[in-house]
Amino acid sequence: MEISEDPDLQPLLFGLFLCMYLVTVLGNLLIILAVSSDPHLHTPMYFFLSNLSLADIGFISTTVPNMIVGIQTHSRDISFVGCLTQMSVFTIFGCMDYMLLSVMAYDRFVAICHPLHYLVMMNPRLCGFLTLVSFLFSLLDSQMHNFMILKITNFKRMEISSFFCDPSQILNLSCSDTFSNNIVKYFLGAFYGLFPISGIFFSYYKIVSTILRIPSSGGKYKAFSTCGSHLAVVGLFIGTGFGVYLGSAASHSPRKIAVASVMYTVVTPMLNPFIYSLRNRDIKGALRRLPSRMA
Repeated sequence: MEISEDPDLQPLLFGLFLCMYLVTVLGNLLIILAVSSDPHLHTPMYFFLSNLSLADIGFISTTVPNMIVGIQTHSRDISFVGCLTQMSVFTIFGCMDYMLLSVMAYDRFVAICHPLHYLVMMNPRLCGFLTLVSFLFSLLDSQMHNFMILKITNFKRMEISSFFCDPSQILNLSCSDTFSNNIVKYFLGAFYGLFPISGIFFSYYKIVSTILRIPSSGGKYKAFSTCGSHLAVVGLFIGTGFGVYLGSAASHSPRKIAVASVMYTVVTPMLNPFIYSLRNRDIKGALRRLPSRMA
């Protein structure tokens, strides 16, 4: 379905989503360029941030361009193969975001709780390994969703309450054995969501405990400031994502589901570069030096 079926709003929606897509891609590309071009940012934290930006570009590029074309051509249809492909790539990049946010929480835990051993513990080999594991888990999640979708037999001509092939919505198309589909969906949501969230909570529990033992207020503020951007992104992405994924089984409002899908597939990737750049002096400094380095 479309966000709005009002024909007078279609040009406005086309311009709005096109601008949001371009801002998202440009903002995340700037972060990747800033991190890669500035030697001061060649640290584990910014390595994971650049990978998160890359995942965000893939995440939004999976859905928004197709939606923009659909608005322009007044077509809401997608082929079976196209839907499976979009769902697979969407799941990979979406899960990559979750996994990388968890890894970034662990990185902050090591940096604040074990500062003297930070560079030894978070060595380049471990950083590359954690990124690879995040991708492999994301790929496994995508294949498990595909396996469940392929079991649905009545998937020929159906309409879902989203502007893209949302896995949580497609699973609801099955008229047979919906209980087992919901069980599997909640299991995947728990395994790929609650476990990473538990890791994030545990990391920040240790971080807060360590920060509270810092005697100076300036030291506490500096330690907290390194975590503020990450916490904001975690709350925005995971909150909206889980609201759509776990709430789709119970919600009967297609419009609310579509709006929530826009929040976590379009708005969140667009806000991530602003959250990290506005609250991070290193990123702002690297962005100011970027034109001279690129010249």
